[in-house]
Amino acid sequence: MQPPDKQLLQNLCGPLDENLRHIETHFNVAVARRGGQLRISGNAELSALAAEFLQNLYILASQPLSLEDLQQNLIEMNHRTQESTGQAIEPTEIEPKRSKSLHGHTPNQAAYLKNIQTHDVTFGIGPADTGKMYLAISAAVDTLARDEVKRIILVRPSAEKFCCLSPWELSQKITPSLRPLYDVLHDLIGFEKTTKLCKKQQIEVSPLKYLQGRTLNHAFIVMDEAQNTTPQEMKMFLTRIGVGTKAVITGDINRINLPAGEKSGLVEARQVLTGVSGLAFTDFSADDVVCQPVVMRIVKAYKKHGAATP
Repeated sequence: MQPPDKQLLQNLCGPLDENLRHIETHFNVAVARRGGQLRISGNAELSALAAEFLQNLYILASQPLSLEDLQQNLIEMNHRTQESTGQAIEPTEIEPKRSKSLHGHTPNQAAYLKNIQTHDVTFGIGPADTGKMYLAISAAVDTLARDEVKRIILVRPSAEKFCCLSPWELSQKITPSLRPLYDVLHDLIGFEKTTKLCKKQQIEVSPLKYLQGRTLNHAFIVMDEAQNTTPQEMKMFLTRIGVGTKAVITGDINRINLPAGEKSGLVEARQVLTGVSGLAFTDFSADDVVCQPVVMRIVKAYKKHGAATP
């Protein structure tokens, strides 16, 4: 992208390259980012149109580009294309990208994804907004799309009472503690596909306690907010892993919300399991935080003012 400008590129690509994923879907191409270069692969004609669209959009990216901005510019390009060729580009649903296309913005995020690909159990530990959960669920969706697993199971420890609801009834209810997991699914594969896969029980979203007594084969399991598990809950989770199953555990050990005197299962797991074969740990830091530039400015303003960051 010329002239090279890191901020313009960030505004163009969006958080975790979200804008690029929308452009890929619209043009039915693959876009790989490396530094200031974007590599487009696919149908030659559509790739050329995608390249033209990205170059035009790059010039306009003095501010972060929203999904509405993308849609408006795509509509305008469709009109121009239809006027010149008599044909418009129809958005095409394509399969989720292969794992090799998943990549992070930072070295830690890239190492995290590699660990997920090469280990049975991966821990991602660090502050909020570092992409721990988003990347883990992205990898889970990608793995399911390639039929490497039969289902995805997303869990969180929770103190809420569910009155013996079944997992499907619980997914209908969608409790506040589970909402962030659904938000990521909706962002990755859309509301309708999420609902469809939940109905088919290919995706299950539930509190951690629903795993008790089960052995999970050929699944991709993600546990978020793991810092709020007890040692007993963490051991229960880890011993649910069956044949052909991957597990990713994410959490922030600086935000433990357990009763006074209760040890975190995530903290204990880090102490007990370091060096165990088949397991990997990725430690994230504030340098891995990825969010909208305006959010970064807000956080910096609060820090300058001396207020605590939520």
